[in-house]
Amino acid sequence: MKKSHGSHVLVDYSNFFTDIKNIGKLILSLMEQAIDNSNARRVHSHVEIFDGIVSPPGFAAVVLLDESHLSAHCYSEKGWLAIDCFTCGGTDAESIIDEIHQHIIHLSPETILEKRSSSDRFLHGSE
Repeated sequence: MKKSHGSHVLVDYSNFFTDIKNIGKLILSLMEQAIDNSNARRVHSHVEIFDGIVSPPGFAAVVLLDESHLSAHCYSEKGWLAIDCFTCGGTDAESIIDEIHQHIIHLSPETILEKRSSSDRFLHGSE
């Protein structure tokens, strides 16, 4: 039986609409907070806001971890939001996503969780 040394959790939302002006920056802040509340160590954070001129309106945000990453991508006009958390070792990606999920529902109560999936990563036969 293969062992794993990491996990990857992906969530897709629809109907994520909010009147918050700087939603990309707020989501990045909530992502950083979720990481800081875990045993993960963040090493860099960035959000890129898309104004709709070159790319569709929305944002992409990433928190780089020494254990891997937490990222979010949003198409604001469509109400689509995708978040993924990839962690290694003992860091619990599920609890990080759980915390962010609570904030998402609070910010936009009509948001629909379309899909949540998890998979083991860094599969190996021995230590």
